[in-house]
Amino acid sequence: MSANTTVRHNPRLSRYEMALHDGDLAGVALYQRHGRRIAFLRTDIEPRYEGTGLAGGLARAALDDVRELGLEVVPVCPFIATYIRSHADEYLDLVVAAMREPLVEDGRPI
Repeated sequence: MSANTTVRHNPRLSRYEMALHDGDLAGVALYQRHGRRIAFLRTDIEPRYEGTGLAGGLARAALDDVRELGLEVVPVCPFIATYIRSHADEYLDLVVAAMREPLVEDGRPI
């Protein structure tokens, strides 16, 4: 995540928000919460910030917060699922056990 960004959890709107230090909203990760599970539904980055790595920073910050909250992840959002797959050593354990297999092949991230 860039030093010029902040990710904040906005439970009222059921999303994680990435803001630039000038206050501009760069992107959001939307979710639904069901008890101890959090289903990430969609990740949106403003078009002018696409390709800058901000989406990865948003995913990392959201997943780190989920870990601190002790929640299990349901990765409905394709970006979040791909991020978890690419960083399986760090985040695969957060995924609901029954949903981990599609994220790995032969015990390795795909």
